[in-house]
Amino acid sequence: MEVAFGLLALVAIVCACSALGQRINISVPLLLVLAGVVCSFLPFVPTIELNPEIVLVGLLPPLLYAAALQTSLFDFRSNRRSIGLLSVGYVIFGTVSVGLVVAWLFPEIPLAAAMALGAVVAPPDAVAATAIARKVGMPRRVVTILEGESLVNDATALVCLRAAIAAIAGVVSAAEIAGGFVLAVGGGVAVGVAAAFMLTALRKRIRNVAINTSTSLIAPLVAYLPAEAIHASGVLAVVVTGLIMGTKAPSMPNGAARLSQRSNWHTVQFLLENSVFLLIGLQVRTIIEGVRDDSLGPERIWFGCAAVLLAVLVLRPVWVFPATYLPRLIPAVRRKDPAPPWQFPAIVSWAGMRGVVTLAAVLVLPAELEHRSVLILMALVVVAGTLTLQGFTLPALVRLLRVKGPDPREDALNEASLMQMATAAGVQRLQELRSDADPPEVVAMLKRRTQERGLAAWERLGRPSAEAATPSQRYAQLRLAMLDAERTKVLELRRGGGYAHEVLVNVLDRLDVEESMLDAALEEPDADGSGGEGIARPRGVCPHLEAAPDLTVPSGPFCEACEREGTTTVHLRMCLQCGNVACCDSSPGTHAYKHFQLSGHPVMRSVEPGEDWRWCYPDELLG
Repeated sequence: MEVAFGLLALVAIVCACSALGQRINISVPLLLVLAGVVCSFLPFVPTIELNPEIVLVGLLPPLLYAAALQTSLFDFRSNRRSIGLLSVGYVIFGTVSVGLVVAWLFPEIPLAAAMALGAVVAPPDAVAATAIARKVGMPRRVVTILEGESLVNDATALVCLRAAIAAIAGVVSAAEIAGGFVLAVGGGVAVGVAAAFMLTALRKRIRNVAINTSTSLIAPLVAYLPAEAIHASGVLAVVVTGLIMGTKAPSMPNGAARLSQRSNWHTVQFLLENSVFLLIGLQVRTIIEGVRDDSLGPERIWFGCAAVLLAVLVLRPVWVFPATYLPRLIPAVRRKDPAPPWQFPAIVSWAGMRGVVTLAAVLVLPAELEHRSVLILMALVVVAGTLTLQGFTLPALVRLLRVKGPDPREDALNEASLMQMATAAGVQRLQELRSDADPPEVVAMLKRRTQERGLAAWERLGRPSAEAATPSQRYAQLRLAMLDAERTKVLELRRGGGYAHEVLVNVLDRLDVEESMLDAALEEPDADGSGGEGIARPRGVCPHLEAAPDLTVPSGPFCEACEREGTTTVHLRMCLQCGNVACCDSSPGTHAYKHFQLSGHPVMRSVEPGEDWRWCYPDELLG
């Protein structure tokens, strides 16, 4: 009964704090940690001991797998140097540096134990970093690097921790440490690849949605357990499996299974992710009470905790800035990947929040280790300090540095363009498959419905006002009202008892599926937080768009600035006043916007194949 009540209280607090945090615009992870701290000091709340096995086996693999499913393997690969320098280089650097600091402050603590603490506090938490990064609205590449780092760094830290614990128990050589690292990485990658391809082949043959989804839910353990059995990195195996299966999922058959997987993993991630922060807060009272009788004395202990926290905060920028700019002294690296502005490494340096993995890992230290409770307290102070100091101030730092996140208008334009190309491919396939025997009205209906879906994306960009709905939006409003009437009628007939329950459920399920598709059409994009008028935010008639000439698009257009700087062009835009061709806001150089800033020329147009839309920078209006 106590376990059931505890689980009920855990889920209730997680849901309540999540709803409250979103309503009052406070970071949900930080709110949950504070709630856990308060609960830990309440007399009626029992002492909750964090079992490291539950975290490292029960929580970490599914959390990492859920994050890996949503991570682009292509983005991960394109940023592999930055991710590797942080997830491997920084963790080793932090392990050694923090270990030396602890050994210098407390000679009574063995060097191996100090290094173990360094390994514990070195990796930023996979949950904390991405949860706050998504809320802040950082540049897309910064978020990709932080997510990639947080996926892999736990594997490096746990390998370092294993070596340190082995050194505590006896003598371990450098060759043994290197061999263990090679086995952990190589074995983890091999097991992860094998598990991904085995599970992918299996799920392709399973048509039952429930069985298919259940297979997805056990995927983290399918990768983790064999890797750990051969003393490889189970964490790395889980990440590799998630990255591969996330990439392959869209091309797999059975759309219902894909939707079910996405929905179920979203729920699992929500509960586990938020429960983790609550568990951190619940450990505070127990850990603080554990150091009361330690021979080191409270003054030395708390001073040492503050010094370790300071070291953790300082060491990250000490590593990040050189790791960002030193590789670019090599001409080949600089040409392929020019140096980012200094604000990017500054944000990465401050986005180093630690989380529950740090607490779980420090509890793995041998129970007979002298001053073990002090090491646990140091880990707690690092977790609480980074979550508080960095978590609360990171949004302000991003605003202070004036770093912009992804432009929702540019994303919406790209979405509309992508939808247009997909629609064209679908219509072309329809023309290939149609025959003279096909009823003309069926072909016309298929073509019309396909084209309307693509047009809806463009309507969302050029919405004339908040009062007037677009045709697709009005269609969704009317169809939802019709579905409500249809559902009411079905429920009325159900009360009459004239239809079998299975028949009624099938009809209601079909209505629910259509309603879920229509709900997306009524969601209002809110680019500026004003809750107002859609992405383009038009303000009436735009004289710039009306006066802009219709210049001829040059053959073979390219961005001269990108060629000169060696950056990558994503899409091309052309100024309609001087004809300058430059790259879009999704490109690293954002040269079209920079041209507007320098010249003041208001209107540009897309010169991508099949696109002829225009954009007014001053009025932020699509034409």
